[in-house]
Amino acid sequence: MEFSHYNYSPEALQQRVDRIVVRDEQISLSIETVRLLFSCMDLTSLDGTDNDLRTKDLCAKALQYKDSSPGISVSAVCLYMPFVARAKQLLEGSGISVATVACGFPSGQIPLHLKLEEVRFAVDAGADEIDMVISRGSLIAGDEDAVYREVSMVKEACGGAHLKVILETGELQQPALIRKASELALLGGADFLKTSTGKISPAATPMAAIVMLDTIAEYHAATGRKVGFKPAGGIALPQDAYIYYRLVESALGAAWLQPSLFRIGASRLAENLRQMIS
Repeated sequence: MEFSHYNYSPEALQQRVDRIVVRDEQISLSIETVRLLFSCMDLTSLDGTDNDLRTKDLCAKALQYKDSSPGISVSAVCLYMPFVARAKQLLEGSGISVATVACGFPSGQIPLHLKLEEVRFAVDAGADEIDMVISRGSLIAGDEDAVYREVSMVKEACGGAHLKVILETGELQQPALIRKASELALLGGADFLKTSTGKISPAATPMAAIVMLDTIAEYHAATGRKVGFKPAGGIALPQDAYIYYRLVESALGAAWLQPSLFRIGASRLAENLRQMIS
């Protein structure tokens, strides 16, 4: 894929964001939009203090949301891989997927063969979705083949599990690098592009999202294959989530506004949305 024809200067990107996004904290979201945003959430806990008890609480919260508000449910829980098997057991029959992070999350600084072992371990434990980090250092150093090879081999190791590829756009920073990372991830077989680990600042940003969404749109036009988008990190308020809803709708169309193609990685957002539904 060739570099996009779009003007990716900071000024041009900001202008595009401003044309699409209504920045009014008092914006009134329809109940249908709130329900959709809720259904697109990966309810997430990725703390060094996570344990079996916290895993049980996270899964119980996901199930409680499903039981208390008929017709809505988070799409997945996302947690560290030692807790995948337990989460899978607790959520059995609920329709809620289990996602985990892999490949030396969050830095990505472990050898490739260990990254692949992590992925195989997670899949064997029952993970439905793998959120991998790419080797940002390799990309910044110009080793694009290493990044492509890494994504391709992880995709193969996923088997039937869906692969979300985390670019960590806050470290890449430059639109050209974000674009190149997006291209390599798509060509490597990503099922989703994900903005961030949530472990650095900035995490998800609208300007980085636009570059990623443009790449997804052009990839779909060229191949016919639909790839999803997941912003993550710092998305706590309904208005924050709505920004990415609007960006996805503008770049990719309403067909992408469903859990199979749009996810939001969050922890605090769920309760804020639930209060708007009840």
